[in-house]
Amino acid sequence: MNGHDERGTTMTGVDPSRLDDQQLMKELETIHRTRHDALLYGSNDALRAHNERMAQLEGEYLRRNPRRLVSAGRTREGARDRHCGESVTPGPSGT
Repeated sequence: MNGHDERGTTMTGVDPSRLDDQQLMKELETIHRTRHDALLYGSNDALRAHNERMAQLEGEYLRRNPRRLVSAGRTREGARDRHCGESVTPGPSGT
């Protein structure tokens, strides 16, 4: 028996560490786009698999980009500094 016994785990798609940067971004875009449908309409098993795959892809992205740009408005301190009801990204003017 090898050291990679994966019985009981679900692996869908290519191991994220084997994807190049462009492929990884495409996979992330796809999984984020399908998230809402998986949550609303997927079985518990489908949602669990979606969660696991998303965590794998996001973990790989973070591993590759430890110093990624972080918007000040997306931090706890930035959120506290915003006025009540103000969004992180402004909506259309006049609304």
